[in-house]
Amino acid sequence: MRVAAMLDAGVMPLDMTQVENCHSLMDILNSADPGGLSRFLLKPDTPVIPFAAVTLLAPVDAQEIWAAGVTYKRSQQARMEESEASASAYDRVYSADRPELFFKATPSRVSGPGQAVRVRRDSNWSVPEPELTLVINPSGSIVGYTIGNDMSARDIEGENPLYLPQAKFYRQCAGLGPCVLLAEEPLVPADVQIQLQIQRAGRQVFEGFAGLDQMKRELPELADWLYRENELPHGAFLMTGTGIVPDDDFTLEDGDEVSITISGIGTLTNPVVKSA
Repeated sequence: MRVAAMLDAGVMPLDMTQVENCHSLMDILNSADPGGLSRFLLKPDTPVIPFAAVTLLAPVDAQEIWAAGVTYKRSQQARMEESEASASAYDRVYSADRPELFFKATPSRVSGPGQAVRVRRDSNWSVPEPELTLVINPSGSIVGYTIGNDMSARDIEGENPLYLPQAKFYRQCAGLGPCVLLAEEPLVPADVQIQLQIQRAGRQVFEGFAGLDQMKRELPELADWLYRENELPHGAFLMTGTGIVPDDDFTLEDGDEVSITISGIGTLTNPVVKSA
């Protein structure tokens, strides 16, 4: 397993031997200057390895994965539709000062590019949730961005909001990747577009788009709330909510393929599995 820079033609491995106690991507992300350190470790004469010759892994080491909910108007509407009993709660959290934050996954439950994400076998209404994901260091600063797939069992959560952990947290419940875009400059929300495509048997069965400028909350605001009265010594990934929700009559099936594209980062593609 090696850390590399992603280029158009492939990946260029970083020379991690040049810095003491720098052994992983997390070490770079949690350093004082991730961008400067990455450039220092990147030697121009290093051969580029074609994508066909490598397996990309989820860009997570020991960090926790968290998620925010009801940050887009479309998400608020969908959550209210799926749970009549809790509709007012979702309405209130959309406009409240405090955001909805929940624990999403441990690293072992995260799938990288090309690896399967899972639909719970006890769910009959599950969807992917394409989300810009913040990479945050132990001090709470946003140091990068990646793509997240927050798999969600809408029927389980809709039955009772107290079932949210079961609707969100299970094996292969999240996708991350394909890389980390270092946050050397703040994102311009109007320039960031999110696209979701779902293929079934070689045919596109859903496509949706959303702009980051449709999000109600600011990215640093979400990071600040996550770190209030909380210690994250390895840092964290924070999925920031979705503005793309398939229609209520759509559910993922075994064998589907989910692709999420975010401007400036790339595309994360995962096949879907569901046990009988």
